[in-house]
Amino acid sequence: MSEAGTLTRADLSEALHRQVGLSRADSARLVEQMLDMLGDALAKGENVKISGFGTFVLRDKGERIGRNPKTGVEVPIAPRRVLTFRASQMMRDRIVAAG
Repeated sequence: MSEAGTLTRADLSEALHRQVGLSRADSARLVEQMLDMLGDALAKGENVKISGFGTFVLRDKGERIGRNPKTGVEVPIAPRRVLTFRASQMMRDRIVAAG
């Protein structure tokens, strides 16, 4: 993992290279293909569920009134689509055990 504590594409492809034995080029290509598939599914409006890991869910949020925290002036917030992630119970248990 990188020094900043962030798992990167390079880290994933390096792990594939070491653990599965794929070449570095094949490992990088596989990581890119997986991320492209995930991104394409989300762009089509599909939810993505990875068993034992979690679910990426798209939600449409309606228009609402917000408030500028600095001035207190009310401002309309446009409707938008947001992406959320819900960790699976298995992943939550793993995170709690590691902490």
